[in-house]
Amino acid sequence: MNQERLMKILLAPHISEKATNVAEKHKQFVFHVLPDATKPEIKQAVELMFDVKVDGVQIVNLKGKTKRFGATIGKRNNLKKAYVALKPGFDIDFMGAQ
Repeated sequence: MNQERLMKILLAPHISEKATNVAEKHKQFVFHVLPDATKPEIKQAVELMFDVKVDGVQIVNLKGKTKRFGATIGKRNNLKKAYVALKPGFDIDFMGAQ
C-alpha cells in the first residue's frame, strides 16, 4: 500500500468511557478513520504509525443524526470508527508518558 495513503487513514483516536473500558479489558483501541478505509489499510496504518502488531480490526459506520437548530434542520456528519485489537505484549500510549 502507498505509505502516504496509510498516513492519512487514521483521523483521530476516539476517547470515551466505552473506548476506555474496551481498551482496559480487551486491548482494543478506537480510532476515527476515513469513510473509504478498509480493514487491511487500517491494520497497516496502525502498525506503521504506532509500531505495534495488530490482531484484528472491527469497523462501525455511524449515520449522522438529524438535529434541529431553531427553525432550521441540520444533519451531523457520518462517522466511521475502527476498533483495533492488539496482539499480547503491545500497547499504545496516547499521552506520550515515559
